[in-house]
Amino acid sequence: MSPEAGQLWFRVAIFITLTSLALLFFQQPGTAEFVVTVLALGVGIIMIALIAIIARKSQ
Repeated sequence: MSPEAGQLWFRVAIFITLTSLALLFFQQPGTAEFVVTVLALGVGIIMIALIAIIARKSQ
């Protein structure tokens, strides 16, 4: 993976994670919005982990 692409995807993953984390405090538990926000948080964290693993293997 090129450094520019890795940096771009890392920024996207950080944006998804931080946005969903901030929205989590405003959602009411048990609603569909809460579930979607938790899923988005999970996707963001998984993306960060995958990008970190790929970056380490490419070095």
